[in-house]
Amino acid sequence: MNRRDFILTSTAAASLAQIGLPSAIAGQPSHSELVLEIIRANDAQIPSLLALPERGAAHPSRGGVRNGHGIYTAGGTAGVISALVCAVTAPASTYYQSSELIEPLRLAARYMLTAQYDDGTIDLYSTNFRSPPDTAFVIEVMAPVCVMLRASAQPALQSVTADVEKFILRAADALVVGGIHTPNHRWVVCAALAWANSLFPNPKYVARVDQWLAETIDLDPDGQYTEKSTTVYSPVVDRALITVARLLERPELLEPVRKNLEMTLYYVHPDGEVVTEASRRQDRYQRGSMARYYYSYRTMARLDGNGRFAAMARQIEGGARAHLRGELAAFLTEPELGGALPPSAPLPTDYEKVFSYSSLARIRRGDASGTILAGNTTLFSFRKRAAALEAVRFASAFFGKGQFMGDSLEHQNGRYVLRQELDGPYFQPLSQEQIADGEHIRMTPNGTLAPNARALRARSNVQTLQSVATISEEQGRFTLTFSIRGTAHVPVAIELAFRHGGTLEGVDPVPGEKDAYLLRGDVGRYVSGGDQIEFGPGRVDHTYTQIRGALPKWDGPCVYLTGFTPFEATVRIG
Repeated sequence: MNRRDFILTSTAAASLAQIGLPSAIAGQPSHSELVLEIIRANDAQIPSLLALPERGAAHPSRGGVRNGHGIYTAGGTAGVISALVCAVTAPASTYYQSSELIEPLRLAARYMLTAQYDDGTIDLYSTNFRSPPDTAFVIEVMAPVCVMLRASAQPALQSVTADVEKFILRAADALVVGGIHTPNHRWVVCAALAWANSLFPNPKYVARVDQWLAETIDLDPDGQYTEKSTTVYSPVVDRALITVARLLERPELLEPVRKNLEMTLYYVHPDGEVVTEASRRQDRYQRGSMARYYYSYRTMARLDGNGRFAAMARQIEGGARAHLRGELAAFLTEPELGGALPPSAPLPTDYEKVFSYSSLARIRRGDASGTILAGNTTLFSFRKRAAALEAVRFASAFFGKGQFMGDSLEHQNGRYVLRQELDGPYFQPLSQEQIADGEHIRMTPNGTLAPNARALRARSNVQTLQSVATISEEQGRFTLTFSIRGTAHVPVAIELAFRHGGTLEGVDPVPGEKDAYLLRGDVGRYVSGGDQIEFGPGRVDHTYTQIRGALPKWDGPCVYLTGFTPFEATVRIG
């Protein structure tokens, strides 16, 4: 359990008049069936959560919760605190005012102070230590906890409230002076300080927020943030900006949220997963749903009366129900969040969109969805609902650097063109003067010529390779054409990487390679969950599929087409 699993909550403790939402009454329960369902889901996990905090009287981390590696963490403990406080303060919960939850909460809140350094920071043990931004992520969890505790009339919770308040005050002081690592950290810190100011008004918190906001929001004209992290940090930023807009009455901060949410509608596959290939962060090539966007889509749908945003919120409710349990604190502290959504408007399911700032194009025709990318070793991916072609890649054995990555994305006459040019020189002897200077001994640790030594040498016998991939689409079927020219007799392998869990038809195993296949016939098929993808025609001129200098084989069943330069091939996918 880490910070990303507990970015759960928000509150309406401050005036919302300027952005069009009514003021919330902290702790007032919503009686919508959705919220009642989430309360029941939270109740169902309470017995297992009660077993997590350390109970040993002499243990230095008493009250803390361990992560999967046996390390006690403030982030994981904050998440448990949030769930327990939701249960003990929500009148609709079976644990409402339950004495069973008081002692675990008291110990967990006290642990949070133990885990906090004198400067107010906490650790993220996987990577960041005495970390202001990770402290901010935890404030996002603990602040609505504080709102619910303050609204509670239970005397037994007073000591818990005092410790939570002390933690937030110390943490906020750390953020007034502390730094960050990544672009999204700025906005998370701003959100945490906006929380702190709503609970403990202080002009120094607002001044620090203004200092970060002066850098302006890092949104490109496509509507994407710098990190392009569609399943982790884009939703983090959206939520943070909504929080600052709400609590500090900055309605202009909602505009980048609108633009990002609108853009993201075109990144959704037919099965509800999200395109991650262009991400610059850890979610690149990872599977991910729209679940983390739920709060933002629901909030902005209600604020703007946006039917498409409402439709996406409903789609997430239907497909990622378990995630909603993590939003309980938001529903309990923002009663209006559980109010009726506007009528749904159709979501985009038939479109062709180019996002030039991400070097990415998206084409969707109902149940078929294709993604084209430049600046990426995955040049194409394709979905047919449950059937997933996760990557099309190709490489040549050209001086150990032949993994294809298009330099740019060209859109010409309905076709998408990706190009790469490589050269492979040999090097002449050094001059007598260079030898006298010792240049001849400049080698890398593996015994090859160092780059700076190569730059000093005259080039000769220069080999070249020009690769072009062209992609076109018609009614959800894609045609990929590959042309590789230049130095002759260079082995080439095209890789079609499918997702684990399906079955392949019409292919032959590559000798000695696991989950690797060759397509010799005209058509191959990948079948998963009743959906299928057809691909072909095949080509097998050799079985050298794991080419030197290429990326390792994709983790999944892969089909290869092989040949030699000059190489021309067409693959149809649909």
